[in-house]
This record gives sequence, C-alpha cells and structure tokens, in this order.
Amino acid sequence: MWEGVRYTHSKPEMRKRGLSLQNEVKEKELDHTLRVYSDVTQLIASVHNPTPLVRLNKINANRGFEIYLKLERYNPFGSIKDRIAYEMLRALDIGGRTVVEPSSGNTGIALACVANALGIPVEIAVPEGIPEEKKVILRFLGAKVREVDDALCPLFPTEGARGLVNGLVKSPATRDSYISPNQYENELNVQAHYRTTGPEIWKQTQGKIDYFFAGFGTCGTITGVGRYLKEQNPATRIIGVEPSSPNHKLPGMKRITGLDAEFVPKILDSSVIDDAVEVTDEDAYRTTIELARKDGIPVGPTTGAILHVALNYARSNTGLAVVISPDDAFKYASFYQDILETESGDLHKREYDLCDLVCPLSKIKAIELIDGLDEGETARIILGDKDSLKSVAQELKARGLEAGFETEGEDRFILTITR
Repeated sequence: MWEGVRYTHSKPEMRKRGLSLQNEVKEKELDHTLRVYSDVTQLIASVHNPTPLVRLNKINANRGFEIYLKLERYNPFGSIKDRIAYEMLRALDIGGRTVVEPSSGNTGIALACVANALGIPVEIAVPEGIPEEKKVILRFLGAKVREVDDALCPLFPTEGARGLVNGLVKSPATRDSYISPNQYENELNVQAHYRTTGPEIWKQTQGKIDYFFAGFGTCGTITGVGRYLKEQNPATRIIGVEPSSPNHKLPGMKRITGLDAEFVPKILDSSVIDDAVEVTDEDAYRTTIELARKDGIPVGPTTGAILHVALNYARSNTGLAVVISPDDAFKYASFYQDILETESGDLHKREYDLCDLVCPLSKIKAIELIDGLDEGETARIILGDKDSLKSVAQELKARGLEAGFETEGEDRFILTITR
C-alpha cells in the first residue's frame, strides 16, 4: 500500500536520534486536499489544516455580535489537547522511561494516542470525578489509569493527580522510571497554540476578530492564542472564563481567582487577558443543551461555560467573536444523563425566539405556539419589542392563562407559559 508522505530519515537514524524526529514532516510537504497521511499525528490541526469555525445562528439573537465556535473536536483524538500532546511528546527525551501525566481526560487521551503511534508507554493520573467515558477510553487505548480521590479543580499542585505525578517523577525510588510533559509548566503548551490555533483563527476570520473567549485550565490556549492575536491587533479583547467555585463539574477548567501566585499555572500570561468571568455549572450545562437543541452542535460542558459568557457579551457589544470549543458532548454522556434526570423541568421547556418578528406576526405566531401546547407543557416565548409583549399578554389574559415574565436587556422579553 502506498503512503501519502514518507519520512526522510532512516529507521536506525531515527532510533539513534530519538522521538524528536518521529513525524518530523514539514507542513508544506503534506497535501491536505487529498487527506492521505503516513500516520495519524499528521491529522492534528495546523494553519494549513485548521479545525472549523462555525457561526451560531439560533442561540445568538444579536446579529451585531457574530459568534463563531472553533470546533476542536475535529482533531484526530477529539479535543484541543491533541495539539499540545504531540508538541510535548516530540520534545521529550524519553530515554526508556514511561510517560506519566495528570489529566481530567482530554490531555490523557491525546497523549495515549500519540504515545501509541510512537511506541511509548504511558500512564495517566485522573481525578475520580471525571466522566466514566473518559476512563473507559483511556483503558481502551491501553494506558494505565491511576485514579485519585481528587476534586476536578485542586487548589495545590501537590494535591490529587498532580501530586501523584509529581511524586513519581521526583521520588528517588521512581524518578528513573517516569517522565512527565508537565502541561501546567511546559512552554510548548503555549507555543502549540501560538504557532497553530492563533494563526488559524486570524486567517479564518480574515483578521476581523474582535473578541476571543477561552477557559482557564492549564492556560496554554488562552496564553498562546492571546499573544498571537494581540500581536496582530492589540485591540482584540481576550476573555478568560473560569468556574464560579473550585468545587465544580467542568473538567478541564480551573478557577484562577483567589489563588496565590505560586498556585496559578506558570505558563499563564495574564498581560494578554482583558477580562475574567465566572460561570456556574448550571449556566454551563444549560447552555450546552440549548446549543445542541437550537444549532445542532453537541459540545462538552466547558464549551457551554465559555459560550455562556460570549452570549452575555453579545447583549451589549458588537463585533466578531470566536469561542473555543475544546471537545464534544460524547465523552460526557453520563454527566448529561445526571443533569437530564435531576433537572427541575426547566430544560424540558420548549423555547421559541420570536425577536425577529414584529406585531402582529409575533402575536399570531406566539398564540399559535401557546394553543399547540399539551396540558401541563411549558413554553418560553421570547419577544423583541413592547408592542408584541402587550399584544401577547392581552391574548393570554383572554384565555385565562398566566405567564412568568423576565427581561434580558432592553429588547428581549421572556414569557413562560404553562397550559
């Protein structure tokens, strides 16, 4: 079977010089139009092979603030961490040791896949609280999984999964057997995004990006992309998103606020951050479900958290925004099942955004929707002007129906009606 690209080094030479030469095929030598590759690592995103940007059309009602998702699920191993796994492993002097890394799942999966392609043994330390799906995938890949009784967002680097890995690579009894890429301190984490993710976004938006939204985690993404975009246009605003509490259920995210400087990831460059916004688990999960049901894009809860902040920005700003979507929904099915089973019913409400319609069309459509509800069913109807609101309220009163009422800004009026 022929191969799309062949290595330029002999096998003995590659063994002699180590892993740094594996997959060392220059980007210009790859033909991404044919999409034929000599190994799976060449599928990892790059400026010439970017992950897609997709505009959000229904969940975002503000036409003056365009939001695009950067869908990192299209990397070969399913997440944004594919980019850094390859960069960090390629640079490590393994020397016959086992690679070990703490991870909430995505970095571990990416490292396991790249390590398998390169023939390197790998162990991943994970918090017990990550989704079972991620643990299964890691074991499926043959990685030794070390589960630790650990919060998803430990305060100290010496705690939980990070503490276990630190012990393995530093203890006299095990340090000769293990080596860690250390994504929290490895500058290659930043460089991977400075070299690929940032330039991809700049090129895909034709330099028109005004806002970039990303989560705080290891902080490689927001630092690398932030630096690149600021260099191209210092006016680009970089918005960081973090959980509202250290005890959260948003794998991959870290609460930075309130941490002593020694506990903040060392690769974070806070000078590129224009704003940092907190998000609750409830808002994050609600946004992911709303996105899937309105725009048909299944994403992980971290994407929901970041998008929630971008949607709030859309209410009072104009411009073009890019939101990082680190992965998809499928590795979080058990988390979503818990949410769907225990929800109060709010997520089962049908929601109809009629902001684009003016009276009387808005009234006609709203009443049609209300009359079509089954007994006990609830709908949230969003109207875009006061005339529509007044007309629909009069029709509800005539039918003997009561409605909950709330506003979002000056031009979004939400009626919640139960038959």
